[in-house]
Amino acid sequence: MAEMVPFTVPTESDKTLLVWELSSGPTAEALHYSLFTVFSRFGLLYSVRVFPNAAVARPGFYAVIKFYSARDAKRAQVACDRKLLFQKSPLRVRLGTRHKVVQHQAFALNSSQCQKLANYYFGFNGWSKRIIKLQELSDLEERENDALESPMEKRSLKFFCALEVVLPSCACRSPGVGIVEEPLDQQEEGPLSFLMKRKKAQKLAVQKALSDAFQKLFIVVLESGKIAVVYRPSEEIRVARNEEELHDIIQVTCFSWKQYSQGEEEYLSDFSLEEEEFRPPELD
Repeated sequence: MAEMVPFTVPTESDKTLLVWELSSGPTAEALHYSLFTVFSRFGLLYSVRVFPNAAVARPGFYAVIKFYSARDAKRAQVACDRKLLFQKSPLRVRLGTRHKVVQHQAFALNSSQCQKLANYYFGFNGWSKRIIKLQELSDLEERENDALESPMEKRSLKFFCALEVVLPSCACRSPGVGIVEEPLDQQEEGPLSFLMKRKKAQKLAVQKALSDAFQKLFIVVLESGKIAVVYRPSEEIRVARNEEELHDIIQVTCFSWKQYSQGEEEYLSDFSLEEEEFRPPELD
């Protein structure tokens, strides 16, 4: 059965492992390193968190580990439960059992996390980003408000970025936009401080647009060991100065399905799907 991996923060219980009976000898930092080293062999980790046991329990630690893939989490649980991994006593490893009654809004991964997830499944050379437009909006707004405000009152730096994430092997392009505003302090009149804030605002706008572009992509891990890329345009209203400006900057291309000789089942017919070979890291 195929598994879909979105570019969002994993919150599902089947992607979460609870690890306990960690000894009290090592520090929390040392345990974090050991747990990350062991469990990252099974798949890409979103987080590893180590906590001290409650006061009523015996001394020691427990940990909560989150995977991006439920399949990877299950493999790690089966392989590591009641095993001697990095300490003299075995660990207890269980999948999360929390059931979500209410569907909460998914939180988008930041640009750094998106890139790590893309690098893991597509490879470092399997994707790229292309900046379409990086525009400063501050001057436009200041000209409109010159008659209402003094030059140094409530000034800010605002940048708009439009880019696209390109997956050449999948013939897929995903557009994204981002707007960032950085306030300017009246006391900061030095040119160096202004240039640093301007550079920071530009970088944040690019990062926000990159994260937005990845939100429209879904990684589908197939039973055959291959991966598929699903592109789904977001239905949410994106931040832009106006709708006409956004359509002038970005042109969204629709991609059609391709039939494969392997006979993979055609599902998700509203999406575009391409697949490429994916080999998960081998275990020792």
